[in-house]
Amino acid sequence: IYNAVGVAIVVVTGVWLGHHHGGFAWDGSAHQFNVHPLCMVLGMVVLYGDGEAPVLLYRVFPRESKRNLKILHGSIHLLALLVSIIGLVAVFNFHRVSGIPDLYSLHSWCGVLTVTLFLVQWLMGLGFFLFPGASSWLREWYLPLHAFFGLFLLAVSIATCLTGITEKLLFSIMETYSLRAPEGLLANSLALLLLLFGGLVGFIVTREEFRRPPQPEEEALSVHFTSLTPSSP
Repeated sequence: IYNAVGVAIVVVTGVWLGHHHGGFAWDGSAHQFNVHPLCMVLGMVVLYGDGEAPVLLYRVFPRESKRNLKILHGSIHLLALLVSIIGLVAVFNFHRVSGIPDLYSLHSWCGVLTVTLFLVQWLMGLGFFLFPGASSWLREWYLPLHAFFGLFLLAVSIATCLTGITEKLLFSIMETYSLRAPEGLLANSLALLLLLFGGLVGFIVTREEFRRPPQPEEEALSVHFTSLTPSSP
């Protein structure tokens, strides 16, 4: 279900922008603007959600080492970040060519804030969990914050998409939106899919039974580390 919803989000977004708004281009026209919502939905929701649910990676690769899965987790997030940056460049370039002001709406404020915080989150995760310099107690202290802000950013990303969908519909079909125009119904369906996707990610991440059990070599290292660590008085 999780993967099907993610694919459906990308397909519905492509159909909406392709069928109702003429497709995609990189020429400064409204077709270039269409690159923006497609990239943001793909990057900040679908790919980000895939990377945010590492338990899915653990189930797909149950025998892979934890470090390699961390690298895959970070790589998916990096891809999500790059796709999102392309989406931001597309809309800012479209605004410049069309003479449209930037960063005046709540949607744009939330979008820039989300991508900025995502970049900070990715860099912090890289520094704490992949580079060997961070101490174990520092990683243990930061891990709950990393997990919380991961889900928080997904929630903000989905909220930003919802405001963007509404903003696009009001600009495009304000006169017929209240008449349940086909485009409005399709875009509202996309919004419900985004909410469902976020709910599924949150459910998977917070369920203990979905977590990857420690591998034998990891348990051995843990026991060895415990035996070398002096117990508290």
